[in-house]
Amino acid sequence: QVQLVESGGGLVQPGGSLRLSCTASRGGFGINTMGWYRQAPGKQRELVATMTRSGNTNYADSVKGRFTISRDNAKNTVFLQMNALKPEDTAVYYCRASYSSTLDSGSWGQGTQVTVSS
Repeated sequence: QVQLVESGGGLVQPGGSLRLSCTASRGGFGINTMGWYRQAPGKQRELVATMTRSGNTNYADSVKGRFTISRDNAKNTVFLQMNALKPEDTAVYYCRASYSSTLDSGSWGQGTQVTVSS
């Protein structure tokens, strides 16, 4: 079982930036896909971005052009650079990792709160 540790959330004003990090501290050998989901109050958890070990990426339409996912495969770490943040980006952001080419199954991080507010 992969253990994921997230960091980087916080409070930011609209238009600001944040960078989230997630590291697989245990069971990281062989991880293929890593990514981020988010869940706003009263809403279902939704996919934000994914990245395979080979570098293939996928983004939700709502974050394209504003968010960038990247990885350090040697450190089993995935990042989410979030720019031009909007109030509707406010959510708990969860990291996920899988040994397969998708995140349909896998391990979850504990979540980190991102709040965009003036």
